[in-house]
Amino acid sequence: MKITSLFILFLVPFLSLAQLKENSKGNNTQLASANPQTEIILKDSDLKNQISEEKYVLINGIEQWVTIKGNRSKPIILFIHGGPGSTISPYIDVLYKDLEKDFIIVQWDQRGAGRTYGRNTPPEELTPEYLKANPLTLEQMTSDGVEVSKYLLKHLGKQKIILAGTSWGSALGVKIVTKQPDLFYAYVGHSQIVNPSIDIEFYSKIYKMAEDRNDKEALDILNSIGKPPYSRAKNAGLLFRILKKYERANSTPAPDNWFQLSPDYNNDIDNKNREDGDDYSFVNYVGDDKLGVQSIIATINLMRDNLEFKIPVYLIQGNEDIMTPKENSKKYFDKIQAPKKEYYLLPKAAHGFNQSVVEAQYKIFKSIKTL
Repeated sequence: MKITSLFILFLVPFLSLAQLKENSKGNNTQLASANPQTEIILKDSDLKNQISEEKYVLINGIEQWVTIKGNRSKPIILFIHGGPGSTISPYIDVLYKDLEKDFIIVQWDQRGAGRTYGRNTPPEELTPEYLKANPLTLEQMTSDGVEVSKYLLKHLGKQKIILAGTSWGSALGVKIVTKQPDLFYAYVGHSQIVNPSIDIEFYSKIYKMAEDRNDKEALDILNSIGKPPYSRAKNAGLLFRILKKYERANSTPAPDNWFQLSPDYNNDIDNKNREDGDDYSFVNYVGDDKLGVQSIIATINLMRDNLEFKIPVYLIQGNEDIMTPKENSKKYFDKIQAPKKEYYLLPKAAHGFNQSVVEAQYKIFKSIKTL
C-alpha cells in the first residue's frame, strides 16, 4: 500500500512584492525598505571568504544533508524548514542568495525530509509497515537540531548561531534554542506554531469561509470528511488544502522564480525523495490511527512548555495567516520572557514566505548583535 502524495504542507509560497508598511497596532515596528533582492558587487576580500559546501553530515547516527553558503567571516544563520518535510535546500540560491554577502546561510534537510530521507534507505514505496517502524518524534528532531548546531560551530569556528524557524520549523526552533540556548545569539520565528490542533473550532472557521464564498467544491469536501478529530491523515490534508486556497486569495503572491527547483535537485531521485519524505513527515505530524502513527502535533504546546528564553526572540506574523493565526502568536509573544523580544505583523502576508517576510528577516538578522 502506498501513501499517496498530499502536498508540500508548509512551504506553499504566499509572497509579496510590496515594500513593508507600518505594522498593526501594538508593538509597532516600522521596517526599513531594505530589500535583499538587489544586485551585489563582491570585493576581492569577499570572494576569498566565500564558502559553498553541500554534503551529508553524520548527525545522531544518520547522514543528514546540510548546505553552507556565504561569507565565512560573517555570522551563521541556521534555517529550520517547515513541513516537517518541506525542505528549502532546492530553492536557496534564489530565495536567500543575497544574504550570503552578510551571513553564512545554512539549510538542513531534517530527518525524514528531502535528501536526508533519501539517504537513509527508505522503501521503494512508502508503506504502513515502514511508517509504523520508523516514527518521527519532536524529541529526536530537537536533538538533531542541537547536534547540527554544534557541528556548524566547530566546523566554521564560530561562537554562536542565529536560528530561524518557519511554521513547523518554528516549533522545532523553539525547542532547540530553549534546550541549549548557549549555542545561539537569537531566535527568529516566522508563522509561529504555538499549540497546534485540528479541532472543531478550526474546522468551523474554515467551513464558514467556504460558506461565505459559496465554494461548493470546498463545502463538498468539508462535508465528506466531517468534523475533527480525524483518525486518518488524509482528512487533515484535505482540510489544509482548502485553508491554503483561501490564504492565497488574501495575500500577494511570490515572484515566479522563487520556488522553481534548482537544476541540481530537479531529477527523478530527488523528486521522489522529496515527495515521499513529505508524505512520511506529514503523516507523522498529524498522526494516523489506522497506520499506527502517533501525532507530533499532540506533543507541541509552547504556551505551556516554552515561555522562558535566555536569548532575544523575534516573531514574524502574516496578517492573513489562517494556519497559525496572529491571535495565537501574539498571545504567545505577550507571555514570553526574554532579554529582548519584538513582534512584526505584516500586511498581505499569509502563512508562507513573501517579499515582506524576507525583508523582515533581513532587517532582524542585521540588527542582532553578534561577536
